[in-house]
Amino acid sequence: MLRRRDISSAELVKEALLRHDDLGPDLRAYKHVDMDAALRAASLADDLLASDSGGPLCGVPVSVKDLYGVEGMPTFAGTARRLPTAWETDAWLVAQLRRQGAVFVGKTHTVELAYGAVGMNPHWGTPRNPWDAGQARIPGGSSCGAAISLWEGSALVALGSDTGGSIRIPASMTGTVGHKPTHDRWSVAGVVPLSTTLDSVGALTRTVEDSAYFFGAIDPAWGDGDALLRHVSALAPAALRFAVPKCDIWTDCQTDIADVLERVLDDLEAQGWNRVAVDGSLLDEAQRLYMAGGIAGAECRAFLERDLPGWLEILDPIVGSRLADAPELDSEQYAKSITERAQLMGRAQGLFQGADLLVLPTAIITPPPVSDLQDLDRYVETNTAALRPTCPVSMLGLCAITLPVGLDRADMPVGLQLVARAGDDELLLAAALASERALGTAQDRLGRPPLLANPDS
Repeated sequence: MLRRRDISSAELVKEALLRHDDLGPDLRAYKHVDMDAALRAASLADDLLASDSGGPLCGVPVSVKDLYGVEGMPTFAGTARRLPTAWETDAWLVAQLRRQGAVFVGKTHTVELAYGAVGMNPHWGTPRNPWDAGQARIPGGSSCGAAISLWEGSALVALGSDTGGSIRIPASMTGTVGHKPTHDRWSVAGVVPLSTTLDSVGALTRTVEDSAYFFGAIDPAWGDGDALLRHVSALAPAALRFAVPKCDIWTDCQTDIADVLERVLDDLEAQGWNRVAVDGSLLDEAQRLYMAGGIAGAECRAFLERDLPGWLEILDPIVGSRLADAPELDSEQYAKSITERAQLMGRAQGLFQGADLLVLPTAIITPPPVSDLQDLDRYVETNTAALRPTCPVSMLGLCAITLPVGLDRADMPVGLQLVARAGDDELLLAAALASERALGTAQDRLGRPPLLANPDS
């Protein structure tokens, strides 16, 4: 519509800002919103569109996780203190979007230093999961505000980061789509790091089609969203082979969530997909290494001590107490964990014997109420459960996407996680797009979140 001039970017962005004005106090997606800058950027985008010189995402409103540097916007990275101005220049992914003429609405809330999968932030408030109008449930993290900005309608693309699941977990828990590209496919330059070994940048979107278009528009190998969409539409064979790994992730998945996913897999088989079984014990090994190996904690702590001296002392205990126990970079534990990860990655190909991709839950628990997680032990228990289905993918260097496929007994969203080999992002997106076209989008399968459907909200 923008390219046909059926709507202007100024009109689209004004509507996005009105949605934020209306829903922002309830949903709390943003740490910082700059309405004037967004409107100026929309006007510039309209000039680019009028001269046919804008990029594929020209004029589209985008929210940015508050780990990314954005020129003219403060960066807090979820902490209590504003970071130095060196972190206020455009990150690589932000720069790609700015060159295309995208419009940045603001910075969305993140878990402090992205060190957590629950989505809570005691410093600035926790974004509200819109799927429960009666009580505040966790949105998932660490890209918690990103997911909420999509339902708010203030953004059509939400930039996030994913170290152990920080794009996929909030996408699953809020009924949106989240793609973790292959590690190192895109530069993390200008993004406050959690783990240099594991960090990836990407986006949450409302649909898989949007996700594929975004990937094509950004990826240096494509640079064109339409071209990538055409490619992935033709890439998926009529009968994809998906493997259901035999592993603790499936065994420990909440029964009602597993039931939803089983029905979805049956539906895909009815569409001509072929289901195979595979030994998934490697995923369990990778999960244990992520949780106990200390790679992310060691690298985050080293970053703070080197680049942000004094920050460790101001962290909330939920984050600070866990980082205080992290190993040093020169420790035997850290070196052993890095070596073990390389060994596990060397075995990852075995997961795909006779299969194009793996299928897993994205979350194995219903998002609990925020009020239930004030106790540190309960928080850690929930954080561990939230990471369990997603962190093995990161440890093994694979790529993954989650798409919404139903509701659990509590009427909270259920996400299906598709996993592909390292570098097979195009095949992954092809499979996800075929799944969405067979199963329907979030609007088709889930409807509208109760908090947004209630006219009194």
